[in-house]
Amino acid sequence: MAKEAEKPTDKGKGKVVDAPGKDKAATGKDGDKKDKKDEVTEELSEEDQQLKSDLEMLVQRLEEGNKELYKPSLEQIRDFIRTSTSSMTAVPKPLKFLRPHYDTLTALHDKWEEGEDKVAFADVLSVLGMTYSDETRLDSLKYRLLAPTKDPGAWGHEYVRHLALEIGTEYARRASSDQSAKDLVDLALSLVPFFLKHNAEADAADLLFEVESIPKIADFVDENTYARVCLYMVSMVPLLAIPDDTTTLVTAHTIYRKYGQLAQAMTMAIRLNDVDMIQQDFNATEDSALKKQLAFLIARQGIAIETDDEEIAECLNNARLSEHFLALGKELNILDPKTPEEIYKSHLENTRGPGASVDSAKQNLANSFVNGFINAGFTTDKLMLTDEDSNSWVYKNKDAGMLSATASIGMIHQWNVEVGLGVIDRFAEAPEDYIKAGAALAVGIVNSGVRSDSDPAMALLCDPQYIHSEVPAIKKMAVMGLGLAYAGSQKDDLREWLQPILADPSSTLESSAMAALSLGLIFVGSGDGDIAGFILQAITELDETQLKDKWSQFYSLGLALLYVGRQEDADATLEVLKAAPQPIGKATGVLVDACAYAGTGNVVRYQSLLVLCNAHIDADEDNKGEDLYQAYAVLGMALITMGEDIGAEMALRAFGHLMHYGDPVIRKMVPLAMAFLNASNPQMKVYDTLSRYSHDNDIDVAINAIFAMGLVGAGSNNARLAQLLRQLASYYHRDPNALFMVRIAQGLLHMGKGTLNINPFHTERSVLSRVSVASLLTVLVSLTDAQSFILDQHHYLLYFIVPAMHPRFLITLDEDMKPLPVSVRVGQAVDVVGQAGRPKTITGWQTHNTPVLLSYGERAELEDEEYIAQSHTLEGLVVLKKNPKWQGAEN
Repeated sequence: MAKEAEKPTDKGKGKVVDAPGKDKAATGKDGDKKDKKDEVTEELSEEDQQLKSDLEMLVQRLEEGNKELYKPSLEQIRDFIRTSTSSMTAVPKPLKFLRPHYDTLTALHDKWEEGEDKVAFADVLSVLGMTYSDETRLDSLKYRLLAPTKDPGAWGHEYVRHLALEIGTEYARRASSDQSAKDLVDLALSLVPFFLKHNAEADAADLLFEVESIPKIADFVDENTYARVCLYMVSMVPLLAIPDDTTTLVTAHTIYRKYGQLAQAMTMAIRLNDVDMIQQDFNATEDSALKKQLAFLIARQGIAIETDDEEIAECLNNARLSEHFLALGKELNILDPKTPEEIYKSHLENTRGPGASVDSAKQNLANSFVNGFINAGFTTDKLMLTDEDSNSWVYKNKDAGMLSATASIGMIHQWNVEVGLGVIDRFAEAPEDYIKAGAALAVGIVNSGVRSDSDPAMALLCDPQYIHSEVPAIKKMAVMGLGLAYAGSQKDDLREWLQPILADPSSTLESSAMAALSLGLIFVGSGDGDIAGFILQAITELDETQLKDKWSQFYSLGLALLYVGRQEDADATLEVLKAAPQPIGKATGVLVDACAYAGTGNVVRYQSLLVLCNAHIDADEDNKGEDLYQAYAVLGMALITMGEDIGAEMALRAFGHLMHYGDPVIRKMVPLAMAFLNASNPQMKVYDTLSRYSHDNDIDVAINAIFAMGLVGAGSNNARLAQLLRQLASYYHRDPNALFMVRIAQGLLHMGKGTLNINPFHTERSVLSRVSVASLLTVLVSLTDAQSFILDQHHYLLYFIVPAMHPRFLITLDEDMKPLPVSVRVGQAVDVVGQAGRPKTITGWQTHNTPVLLSYGERAELEDEEYIAQSHTLEGLVVLKKNPKWQGAEN
């Protein structure tokens, strides 16, 4: 090495080709050629030559052993390195010229006595170690740990980032061999202030993620950095493993609370599904406007919280949701009821020749559903409520059709409990059992999503003439109605009513399965061990005939819903299911596992479900239901990846492969899984694919694809989808079942006249609504065998979609809950995570006055600062306060 330094430099040999660990490609056959080329091309300027000579002289001084020269020599080297200027892509010249002497200097450092000079030497060597590229030797870190008193930030940003990289590598090595890493954590923490001070919040968070110390970032942030740090941390959550994801959300919650951002803190608490934390955040303010805003956030997630304040209770219970929704309808001028024919536009359908034997009952039934979907929440329609006695249309249906027709009244009066119950009451006294059963279901539907202290749904449906009725249909609809009305409420009183039905041997299998499902809906995501035990016991007590019955799968679903988003909490139940009777045990296990990791993007769970789809099972009557677990696996893939965009993209590609190579049970579930991933999000690539599947030779695939097109466009009024569905109506005009499904899809597409959506994500797609997931999953599970459920006598299962239905409006209110129209910009949301400065959060915006409708992926911002929003996202119901600093519009 010393020889290298002594070589003549009149030819300007600046590149050292035999430096350790560098330029290895230059040695060997072509080494000589490369040397000559360098000698020709790299002439050193006079200034560089002087710098090189000075540095070599300083190195010689360090080698001479004169201790008095150590300190000044090191300081000069340090000054040379710090004051050097170079482009971003080049190594600074002092480092370049010192690199040939690196091994000499490290050997020299080992010989020096302990003391201040040796620490200063280690400080310099740590920087020189950056140029020594060898993954096995983490020299920058090694020498930094030997110079703990020196400030690493003084060497600049590139050095600190390099050091952070080495810390992460070394920490992973020590963690795998159970070695202590306290010194690494301390060093990492010393780098965090530097990153935060220099707008590198993402680097600070990444470093603490690497050393498993992310909660400590709360000690370093200030009012200028906390927002960017939290935004980055929260965006990382879908990519983190257990328990880092939970820890990160808790840390973000702590920081938001520390800086008084209660709405954002509440969002974190809701994502954690921690009711105690939610209650603490709710009680943390006395500001009435903010408290009402927090109440709206809680109500949107369907969580039940108690309060003595009547005004705030109204917000918590969604008591005025119907009033706000009708105000939106008035503003958009869409209050006039629509008829199914206005949606079908049959005159545009290209139907040649006479239709097949027209099933008028099936058509009337479709009209009942479509009429309910399109007029949902508007309290008026032209079909059901034409005559004074309100009975005419119901009697145009037969048997179970009467049930669904009557239940649609509940959907038309969605959220408007007082008026709705008055109308339903006229049907509750009807002599026909199916109409009474429909009235019971309608009570559940009209109460879904809203609550009141009087609990009308419970008072009516828990009446013995309903819940203990001798008529199976009435009993079953009362149970289903309770599930819809109290979805997500975790209301303990309902255990006493539903558990006996689940355990009662005299109950029909249908009623018992519906009780299990309703319990799952009411206690969704609670992980309630008692209810799980009850359902598991009911599953183990089923005889062989019942196990093969199509209704048995709703036991599985009820159990799975208890664990939505619970992750590892489901492990004990999964162990128990291994001993359960088959095939229900395996199928239930797949469904529970998928629900437990809903929206997490967990790659391991996703891959395990994909593996299950590889098996080929000969499905015949003897092993009926053996392949059901594969149907659940396909839905589970969508359920897990729906929270993370890259995972969702990968899942869509996997579904394409499954469609090509999968067995029939898998193929018929693929369209439903695609719709699950894209509910109320009509992307052209998705609905064009579904349109192709809707012409599949396998009628089960085609029917599910048609329904999936409805789900993808639900509430969007998408014109292209509407056209595709009209073409399908012409194509299937001879097939009553397929035509019925086309009509249902058309109803979903125009749901609430285009003002509702069913996407399970809200609050700018950051929060997953467990109630909405449960609601959609129930409908999709009933379509695992559409011919036996939806297309047979059990079409009322479609009403399980009700808890997922929410207005997609933005309504701004003043502190007294009165509508307050303001100007807002609405545009496509832009991901600003980790971007420098203050980037725009929306693009391609238009200015509107509230109330406005927000489509999938859109974001709203206040146009000026006259008002301060109490919520961090403008979505749903937002409370505004007058800005005391507002000076009026600038001239």
